[in-house]
Amino acid sequence: MSILIENAAILPMTGENSLIQKGYLIINNDIIEHIGAGAAPPGSYRRVIDGSGQAVLPGLINTHTHAAMTLLRGYADDLPLMEWLSTKIWPLEAKLNGEDIYWGTMLAIAEMIKSGTTTFNDMYFFMDQAARAVEESGMRALLSRGMIGVSPESQIALDDSRKLVEQWHGAARGRIRFALGPHAPYTCPPEYLQKVAALADELEVGIHIHIAETRQEVEDIVKQYGMSPVRLMLENGVFKHPTLAAHCVHLNEDDIAILKDYQVGVAHNPESNMKLASGIAPVPAMLKAGIAVGLGTDGASSNNNLDMIQETRSCALMHKVNSMDPTVLPAYQALEMATALGAKALRWDDQIGMLKPGYKADLILIDLNAAHMIPHYDIVANIVYSAQAADVDTVIIDGQIVMENRRITQFDEQEVLAKCQALARDLIAR
Repeated sequence: MSILIENAAILPMTGENSLIQKGYLIINNDIIEHIGAGAAPPGSYRRVIDGSGQAVLPGLINTHTHAAMTLLRGYADDLPLMEWLSTKIWPLEAKLNGEDIYWGTMLAIAEMIKSGTTTFNDMYFFMDQAARAVEESGMRALLSRGMIGVSPESQIALDDSRKLVEQWHGAARGRIRFALGPHAPYTCPPEYLQKVAALADELEVGIHIHIAETRQEVEDIVKQYGMSPVRLMLENGVFKHPTLAAHCVHLNEDDIAILKDYQVGVAHNPESNMKLASGIAPVPAMLKAGIAVGLGTDGASSNNNLDMIQETRSCALMHKVNSMDPTVLPAYQALEMATALGAKALRWDDQIGMLKPGYKADLILIDLNAAHMIPHYDIVANIVYSAQAADVDTVIIDGQIVMENRRITQFDEQEVLAKCQALARDLIAR
């Protein structure tokens, strides 16, 4: 199947000067075949999309979320992290079942597609159902089964993770990948982290873990083990494997050096960190050190949406005001975190995150003609500082059109909304 997108602004995210003001992009099956300025060469295309007044850019990459927590959106707000988890979230999560996870993930996927996300990194439970949702919807995802090392079911979590990797890693024509998901240093003691690292080595997969999200976490880990959470990961073999570390809010210089030396990807979650008052991650310092820092929304119950366009703007503004320097995190760098750097953080940057011949055809078309997007002095700045989720018109993943004219094509969005509303009512009553 070949698709031609013509007459569009093309933003490949391959460099700050890579913008093509008016050009074309050709997709052959699931791969980007050619990108150029001006008119497309004559050819026979199955679909031609007129991109006039639109920008084509890589699909956004959500490097950390808990997709099915859409069912918990608005259930518990305005609480500190540990109180929020222990008194509200964990008790309700204990009632979740596989059906909840399937439909909650479908709801998350609908929301993500409609705001321009084409890949997400997810840690949660009943992940066979999350994988089924990803497969059916046409989405791309890196999935991991959350593991609590202090739980009586800690060994079951390891066994489940093995089965999930064996069944789903590389499924859906490569759109689904699996990693191991030890929750955090405060729920996974060293001996359990060592078991996780050994399993990652055996299965040849990566690790997705929360690290240094709150100051209290860091203080507790230092008191208990005599070292920071980051160094604790290093000492227990976690960083011998491709690792995505979510949050990394409270780091010292030694931590940053370790993350750099072991090529740990970082998922920065500015809105969740602000909402839970967890702190502000040292993102400029990490970027300066050469660490791949992507952006994430975290779960919908601590954000409370999965809008990566909004997350990108929040990231840029947060670090400008925190540093009292308006030049920090300029628009292109913020958008790079949502695309190319996110792909690098997930170790998927050989296929996604940029628009290049040979890369996967994961891309979005954003309407540039809305009132809040005029005039077009700087298209990148408009996307970061002015755009809204509703400006995303078309989404293509793996060469398949999954949304066109803001209509999702692969599943019934209204059915998902109705089902999740009913499940949420049932969940509270259980």
